[in-house]
Amino acid sequence: MDLEIAVQDVAGAQTAAAGGADRIELCQALTLGGLTPSAGAIEAAADLGIAVHVLVRPRPGGFVCSAVEVSGMVRDVEAAVDAGATGVVVGALTADGAALDCHALKALVRAAEGRDVTVHRCVDVLLARGSDPAALVDQLAGFGVRRVLTSGGAPRALAGAGVLEAMTASGGLEVVAGGGVHPRDVAALAATGVAGVHLSARVRVADAGPAGPGGGDDGYDVTDAGLVAAARAAVDAVAG
Repeated sequence: MDLEIAVQDVAGAQTAAAGGADRIELCQALTLGGLTPSAGAIEAAADLGIAVHVLVRPRPGGFVCSAVEVSGMVRDVEAAVDAGATGVVVGALTADGAALDCHALKALVRAAEGRDVTVHRCVDVLLARGSDPAALVDQLAGFGVRRVLTSGGAPRALAGAGVLEAMTASGGLEVVAGGGVHPRDVAALAATGVAGVHLSARVRVADAGPAGPGGGDDGYDVTDAGLVAAARAAVDAVAG
């Protein structure tokens, strides 16, 4: 079972790589659910010798994307590939939010030029509405997607274990459990058959000085080496 750490900067990527993560999801602004990172961050992370999957998400909020946003996402996927990404993480829903946006996802897969494509937790919107887990897996596999990141439609992946198990049982693509995952959850999630676990392993730290007017909060999140190490140990314990 793979360990994927979501990081929002190069320092976090270094911490995840040093802690034994199999893969990172590189983004920025994790407090907003994650947004597309800069080209410089992608290039620097790609030099670390770890699989780098880049989140391509143009804004916070929901997953219904306009034609302009999809066009920009396609360009961001192409830029991520050019910057050295080994994969991308994408997702989009139809205008009513009731189904996967087939046209957008196919365009994003094409833009990835054979790199791994993960569809993110936009699927949880559909699962929470009662979509069939196996049917979603089949649909994503048909687009050329390699894996799906999901909590099983629940607020936390552990609460969605039953749906995760149904998704893994259907086959077709890799299912990665993500959403409120803590190292102590790994054993229970492994029992569902998922191919990996995904967590941000982050803690809040105080800034070195006051932010000042217009500077935002005087603290920020960092990837915690202790949490990465605990997650690595939990994954290794499951593997025996």
